[in-house]
Amino acid sequence: MANRILPLELIDKAIGSKIWILMRGTKEIVGNLRGFDDYVNLVLDDAIEYSPDPKDKTKIIKTELKSEILLNGNQIAVLVPGGTGPPEDSLAAKAR
Repeated sequence: MANRILPLELIDKAIGSKIWILMRGTKEIVGNLRGFDDYVNLVLDDAIEYSPDPKDKTKIIKTELKSEILLNGNQIAVLVPGGTGPPEDSLAAKAR
């Protein structure tokens, strides 16, 4: 039988490291994963949010969030363990 890893096991291995989160819609968040539950609600430290400027769709707003935040798992679309954020050639990276 091939080695298998379950989704929650992968998230568990990412605790204490950087994680890049793509939310439903257009927001992206990068932070240090501190913990999670069975519903994939996440606790992050030192989080940064990247979101489009509602006035100018070509501009991205970078917001440093509080040192500890809780994300609702229902709003998460993609988790990238070890991800450092949007690629350098993306619009979100231009806000860095």
